[in-house]
Amino acid sequence: MNARLLMRERYLLGDDRFAEIVIWQVPNPVPGSSHLYKYRLAFVVDDVCVLRFDNEAGKGDHQHIGGRETAYAFENPKRLVADFWDKIETWGGG
Repeated sequence: MNARLLMRERYLLGDDRFAEIVIWQVPNPVPGSSHLYKYRLAFVVDDVCVLRFDNEAGKGDHQHIGGRETAYAFENPKRLVADFWDKIETWGGG
């Protein structure tokens, strides 16, 4: 199986902000993750990424909130997207 794009969407949330979601299903787990998804979800305000969920190779599943990076407990793509929108709401950006 080759990598398969599941979602690539950009949402304009205001004149100065947008959210972007990209999720791939991959044939093998990304190093550091135990599932078959590669993803990056970003919330950008005034050209600065203020919130990001991703599973960069070697780092595994994590989130960036402001300048802080913490682990993220990935369950499935649907939960990932819901958690992302919840964080944007909490941040006050939706």
